[in-house]
Amino acid sequence: MRGGSVFRKFFWLFVILPAGVVCVAFSLANRHMVTLNLDPFATQDLLLTFNAPFYRFLLAALLFGVLLGGLVTWLGQGKWRKTARRRATEIAGLRRQTDQLNEQLRIAARPRIGEREAAE
Repeated sequence: MRGGSVFRKFFWLFVILPAGVVCVAFSLANRHMVTLNLDPFATQDLLLTFNAPFYRFLLAALLFGVLLGGLVTWLGQGKWRKTARRRATEIAGLRRQTDQLNEQLRIAARPRIGEREAAE
């Protein structure tokens, strides 16, 4: 368990902390207000218009990309998860069968009452 703790500290120190510092510096450098208009055809209607600091839009796009990439990866690995479930079920059945056969061998190897008397 100690190795996991060292890895966690290493990961925090060399990955999470620098990423946080970069995000803070990025946010400070891009804090000016911008307008995002999601309706390119309506110039008067401001229903789909958002005003926010520029870094919010960029970080939202980054988060959206990470989530979308994770979803696509998860969906792409579906056939492998299905294969693993099927093989785990098959293995469980084979283990049950092996246990039954071992029990039958144990019972068959036990000396019977008539055989004990004949051996004595």
